Amino acid sequence: MNKRWDKACGADVHKRFIDATILTSDGTKKYRRFLTDIESLLVFRDWLIEEDCQVVALESTGVYWIPINTVLEGIVKVLVANAYKIKHIPGRKTDIKDSEWLAELCINGMIEPSRIFPKKDRELRDLTRAREAIVNSRSQVKNRIHAILDTANIKLSSVFTDLFGKSGLELLTGITSGQSIEAIISGTNNRWINNRAEEIRQAVKGTLGTAQTFVIKECLDVIKTIDKSVENITAEISSRMKVKNEDLKIAMSIPGIGFVAGSTILAEIGDFRDFKTPDKLAAWTGIVSSVYQSANKLSLGRITKQGSKHLRWILVEVANSVIKVKGRNNLKSFFQRVKSRQGFNKAIVALARKILCILHHLLINRELYIEDGKTRVKKSKIPRENVSKTMTVDEMIKILSEAGYVVSRHVLG
Repeated sequence: MNKRWDKACGADVHKRFIDATILTSDGTKKYRRFLTDIESLLVFRDWLIEEDCQVVALESTGVYWIPINTVLEGIVKVLVANAYKIKHIPGRKTDIKDSEWLAELCINGMIEPSRIFPKKDRELRDLTRAREAIVNSRSQVKNRIHAILDTANIKLSSVFTDLFGKSGLELLTGITSGQSIEAIISGTNNRWINNRAEEIRQAVKGTLGTAQTFVIKECLDVIKTIDKSVENITAEISSRMKVKNEDLKIAMSIPGIGFVAGSTILAEIGDFRDFKTPDKLAAWTGIVSSVYQSANKLSLGRITKQGSKHLRWILVEVANSVIKVKGRNNLKSFFQRVKSRQGFNKAIVALARKILCILHHLLINRELYIEDGKTRVKKSKIPRENVSKTMTVDEMIKILSEAGYVVSRHVLG
């Protein structure tokens, strides 16, 4: 049972307004409605202070609760309730106002609060999620180019693992500029293209129309712009990950986890010390099986998916990377064993969960991942920050001082 309160406010949050009810343990109620602009939220805060109400309960539906939490943070305790769990608490929710229902649950200690990250952790998570969204946008643009090429009977994707690498872009640029495939091949110094010249000739049997050429050119320009945005946001994430540098190194010691995956996982988890056991972290992530009981029989269903979809997604991506690593390793062997019994999909989710549990253990114990008595050497490096080419003397002195050097000024006469 969670803490009981003598007085609590339940806030039913909508896009344009908030229904708020302050309820005391003796049954006294006070109801008001507030708009969601900043001035109204400040009035809401002042009302809570005047009424000596120290806790506000609201549902975590959508993003509308976030501005309220920002205004009340550090002044009034905010309990963000999981909407799914509240729906399964028996009561007369349909007969009374939602805000009164929330206040009643709060007073009786029946709300299990969701985790609210500190501001710096929220900002880091916003950045990693923004990077994910931008990369997904780039993938959509790339898929558009693939679709146009397939329509024109140009099957370059059968020759190139990554059509948008150096060699692929050289061919695309040549084709969209009107050059014949023979002219492109004969005029290039690219060994990769020369070594696969016959394969490329067989793949390029069709021609692009003027509209198709125009669209591909525009898409390539969009990809260049997105590439720059991804580079900038990754540099910003790298800068903010300095405070979690040791955690990042621990995460990157696990097979399949590079900088992008490591920073995303750590940003989504937040403070790993909030979870006493790896199983609790896995449950919070929603990567554990749902349990059904009938009489004395327990049965397992699909994973709950109640946590961060971004964390589940990146963990599955890491698991897929692990099984593609050449040679054998303990994690890959685990996947193969589960796959032989339950199939690919369940095995990949089980591996994702195992990786998360291993990471929690390593973070708690401040250890690197070790396999067969050796710590794995990571090839992927942490991206550098964007550094200006010109620096002032003070900036140079600061950098040298932080590196451990003793710096003194000398005036040249």
